[in-house]
Amino acid sequence: MNEPLRKLSGVVVIMIVTLMAATAYIQTIQAPALNADGRNVRTIYREYGKNRGPIVVAGTSIVTSVPVRDPFKYQRSYVSGTLYGHVTGFFSIANGSTEIESKENAFLNGTAPALWLDRLSGLLTGAEPQGSSVELTLDPAVQKTAYDALGNQRGAVVAIEPSTGKILALVSTPGYDPNALASHNTSSAAKAYQGLLKADGSPLENRAIRGRTYPPGSTFKLVTSAAALESGDYTKDSVIPAPHRYQLPQSKSFLRNYGDVRCSPSGQMTLAEALTVSCNTAYAELGVRLGAEKLAEQAEAFGFDTPLSIPLTVAPSHVDADANPPMTALAAIGQGNDRATPLQIAMVSAAIANRGELMKPYVVQTIRGANLDVVQDTKPNQLRRSVSPQTAAQLTDMMIDVVDRGSGTGAQISGIDVAGKTGTAETSKNVPPHAWFTGFAPANDPKVAVAVIVEQGGSLGSEATGGKIAAPIAKAVMEAVLRP
Repeated sequence: MNEPLRKLSGVVVIMIVTLMAATAYIQTIQAPALNADGRNVRTIYREYGKNRGPIVVAGTSIVTSVPVRDPFKYQRSYVSGTLYGHVTGFFSIANGSTEIESKENAFLNGTAPALWLDRLSGLLTGAEPQGSSVELTLDPAVQKTAYDALGNQRGAVVAIEPSTGKILALVSTPGYDPNALASHNTSSAAKAYQGLLKADGSPLENRAIRGRTYPPGSTFKLVTSAAALESGDYTKDSVIPAPHRYQLPQSKSFLRNYGDVRCSPSGQMTLAEALTVSCNTAYAELGVRLGAEKLAEQAEAFGFDTPLSIPLTVAPSHVDADANPPMTALAAIGQGNDRATPLQIAMVSAAIANRGELMKPYVVQTIRGANLDVVQDTKPNQLRRSVSPQTAAQLTDMMIDVVDRGSGTGAQISGIDVAGKTGTAETSKNVPPHAWFTGFAPANDPKVAVAVIVEQGGSLGSEATGGKIAAPIAKAVMEAVLRP
């Protein structure tokens, strides 16, 4: 071969090797970045053109992919969208994805590593790829009861099966309809999203688990009671100070009870009696005696200040471990810097109901492949021990008294012992308080633990208390579980 041909051959070989190397680099190293690039139209069509699996509640698909005549081929459809929207979230070309649609995306679109056999089968048979179905733990009757009971009020309801951690209801109001956000008309979908962002009441916020946390008010007295009982220095029959007014440490300010009433003519009462009438002055002084660190440790044992995924992301609830004495007094009654989600308050009741064992809450039960084989199934898992069985038993007795003859009579269910605690949480002057209730039933064999919050007094405004407005909602939700 002459010299010019040898040089030309060398150049050709180099070009071929370079081309092969560049192709390999693009297809392997650069592939993830290219696929994720929002300008990649093929990626958009591939992702949104898949036959995503359904989201299922009690055997019924509440979210499906419906064939449509456009380049994306399938449109997400949300049945009873407003009822389940804060759990399912949305899958949108214009607005992205949220909640279950986002957290379980790999299973829903069929790309999860666990589905490799399904993908291989599809390649061999030529069948169109199909995503997995995601089955939720929600009970449709309980979910609807919670949603209807809240009505037009802003708030949230969470119901949990104490022995497993299954979430039976997770409702946040106001709600929204994901169908408008999932439209393939990107301009209308984007407009709908912007409208929700500006809407009164922030309907996109999932008040049950995230978006905002609330002062828990007197529901936190369960945590303070638990800290006292777990210390070994108190029982439910221990007599504690219950002054008419309590002067906050290092301060000239006085803490008063609701309506400025006296909890006890003698200025003292048992711990159980203090919880029954929700005595602020007794619990404030008790909290100072216990100290901020013990309160925070007990709160953490119930799940406060701990990251949690159900698999929806949950905002951590918080109690200051280094609060000064006056702030500790306020923290002991669920005010000051205390903040909690409704899910967290439901977890407190669920742990007490389950003899002190806190089970990890979850909302996804089973994931099935396209052939309906189980790919993943959630098993109950203990998150931690919150209190001893002895402490849980004493707290249960105290909570039964709250509902039988105290501030929580609005949660009474005929023929069934209900354990509960009310809460009325102040936020600022001239603004109605948030109304809380948490509890479980039946008290001797718990099937459901619940937490309810109604923001700023709901329909009762400044006249609201947890016993007046939140307890009846909790009653309805518990009855939906116990008397379907």
